[in-house]
Amino acid sequence: MAKAVRKKDLGRFKSTFNAAPPERQDLCLQLILNAVFMEEQLSKLQDEIRANGVVSEYKNGENQYGTRKSPEVDVYNAMIKNYTSVIKQLGDLLPEAPPPADELTQFLKTRGGAK
Repeated sequence: MAKAVRKKDLGRFKSTFNAAPPERQDLCLQLILNAVFMEEQLSKLQDEIRANGVVSEYKNGENQYGTRKSPEVDVYNAMIKNYTSVIKQLGDLLPEAPPPADELTQFLKTRGGAK
């Protein structure tokens, strides 16, 4: 049985969910659930890779031995790309933030504007 998503895991994304337009919040929630799941799996894969390394030995037939990239590395590489894509999609759901004001803009605003 799949482990339920913990509220604390979802809580990290609360501001993202709340900032999404109401009509996009269902999509936002699904992306958040996917991101939390992938974070858990990526963490497990990292532990496995740290413990066993990035290469594994194989045996094909009686006399064929060698090393290859571990299956965990392949899965990790694919999942990190998907995770990055989900995080980007979440970011794209958020409204654009106004650009930060630089010192000149601040000066002009406080002095009544440029002439």
